[in-house]
Amino acid sequence: MASKLDQLRDMTVVVADTGDVDAVRRLKPQDCTTNPSIVLKAVGSDYFNDIVNENIGKGGEISDIAQRLTVAVGAELAGIVPGRVSTEVDARLSFDTEGSVAKAKAIIESYDKRGVPSDRILIKLASTWEGIRAAERLQKDGIDCNLTLLFSMAQARACADAGAFLISPFVGRITDWYKASEGVESYAPDEDPGVKSVRAIYDHYKANGIDTVVMGASFRSAQQIEALAGCDRLTISPDLLDDLDQDQGDLPRRLNSAGAESQGTAAPIDEPNFRWDLNEDAMATEKLAEGIRKFHADYVKLEKLIAERTGK
Repeated sequence: MASKLDQLRDMTVVVADTGDVDAVRRLKPQDCTTNPSIVLKAVGSDYFNDIVNENIGKGGEISDIAQRLTVAVGAELAGIVPGRVSTEVDARLSFDTEGSVAKAKAIIESYDKRGVPSDRILIKLASTWEGIRAAERLQKDGIDCNLTLLFSMAQARACADAGAFLISPFVGRITDWYKASEGVESYAPDEDPGVKSVRAIYDHYKANGIDTVVMGASFRSAQQIEALAGCDRLTISPDLLDDLDQDQGDLPRRLNSAGAESQGTAAPIDEPNFRWDLNEDAMATEKLAEGIRKFHADYVKLEKLIAERTGK
């Protein structure tokens, strides 16, 4: 029998959640997704040492060097995977629509200079109201977006209204919050709050004919992944990809657009209702803010690394 990873590939696009070039070559995902944490880890590896030196040697402001390094990591991954590479806009722009649009276009231009066309890149933006509005404008300009740090149906509805190419609802971080809140050690896969959240969003999209791609992210176990087999895409860490690759058991499809049922209204969500619904969801509010802070912290570490290497 084929491994569970091979079975998963038959029903879901598998995306590698890593900047580890060796792991990407070995596991052969369709796409790669990165974030500031992944980029920071990548540029600190021996593999990227020459690339780091080259880009630092070109000089410029620390923020410019950080962007060049981020794009350099993405371009290296784009040379390996056949599909898309996601690249994140600076988390400090999460509440700045104009700034996010400008930064996204600068990232696309930087990729173009490296010979990577825009149709190979997904611009990652936090699923704040401002980030979603930036994605709406970028999509109209032909730049596909990945809306990340997504924890609620309100965010998913707003992303669909904006015509986002793809959303990344986070599974593990939702589960982490509920485990801490409810004082439990674990959940059965079908009762896992993170799994249930992605299933609800998937069903809502499919039942209402929404084209936005659903890509489950932030997994804590292979069981969470198996419970979402059949989702449009799943972005998975190398360790969990290895677990699936080594498991020869049967992997049934768990998500299917044919049986999807709408989860509430498909009417557009306006800003007051978006903000109110998000405010009423303590988990989503806390995890969105925490995620932005964590991505920013790793970006600051990247800038500090550059400053140490340049003496600035």
